Amino acid sequence: MRLYVLVIALFTSLLQADLISPLPTDTKYDQKKALLGKKLFNDPRLSADDTISCASCHLLEDGGDDNIKFSFGINAQEGVINSPTVFNSRYNLSQFWDGRAQDLQAQASQPIHNPIEMGSNMDEVLSKLKKDPEYSVEFKSIYKDAITKENITDAIAEFEKALVTPNSKFDQYLRGDKTALNKEEKEGYKLFKENGCIACHNGINIGGNLYQKVGILKTYVDKKNTLGRYNVTKKEKDKYFFKVPTLRNIELTAPYLHDGSQKNLFDIVNFMTLYQIGMVPDKEEVKKIVSFLKTLTGETPKIMSINEK
Repeated sequence: MRLYVLVIALFTSLLQADLISPLPTDTKYDQKKALLGKKLFNDPRLSADDTISCASCHLLEDGGDDNIKFSFGINAQEGVINSPTVFNSRYNLSQFWDGRAQDLQAQASQPIHNPIEMGSNMDEVLSKLKKDPEYSVEFKSIYKDAITKENITDAIAEFEKALVTPNSKFDQYLRGDKTALNKEEKEGYKLFKENGCIACHNGINIGGNLYQKVGILKTYVDKKNTLGRYNVTKKEKDKYFFKVPTLRNIELTAPYLHDGSQKNLFDIVNFMTLYQIGMVPDKEEVKKIVSFLKTLTGETPKIMSINEK
């Protein structure tokens, strides 16, 4: 286990200066499409019984998730995996914990078809939306072929591209403002690097760019036996591998892990230290790392303050 930690420490000492980059303050997206997508994102008619919208499980006034262990879909059915944040999802290598959707547009239709979530299908959604004169006008003003299945998911994906949370304290620090973090937060970032956390949580999204096994150095038993990446590849070696989640806005997205088993930041840092790094958690170090993680909360996406026309 110590060898693993030493290898990670060597890796991070060589690359840590370039492993994380700040989010852009000016996100590029098509505003007209995004505003239409915003309307669709909040529309419960995407579900079979008109009760569940995308926003039901991704609370945009908070951390972009729903802060419960498992979300509830139509007919009060409980899901089987923790709802990830939709914020900054444009920077993930794929979507969903198991990476089964390669991009945001591919992701957009899957909850609609999921019998536990929205329990509907794109034909049914298309039929509903075509009966709405406002949608007919809006789609026609953007897309030559007006309301189609592809255009519905394209608009939702464009809105999600706009859900970027820039200018966190840590982003300010990365841009050169060394006063943006206090002493404890800086020490927490130093420990984050030295302990090897940065080996998986790196890049512009501080995660979301690779798959990793839960329980590298200590076996973790998932009570629901969620198989992760194996569900997509059907390869034995991919069992219990999940997309590494972004740490941006992590203070707002409890509970943690794919199974929602870790209730707060102290719990998840203790868990990762023990199961992923193979070290016995030190209370003071954990406290400092938690202080650092709280600096990753960014600003509300600008698209949230723009009204649909």
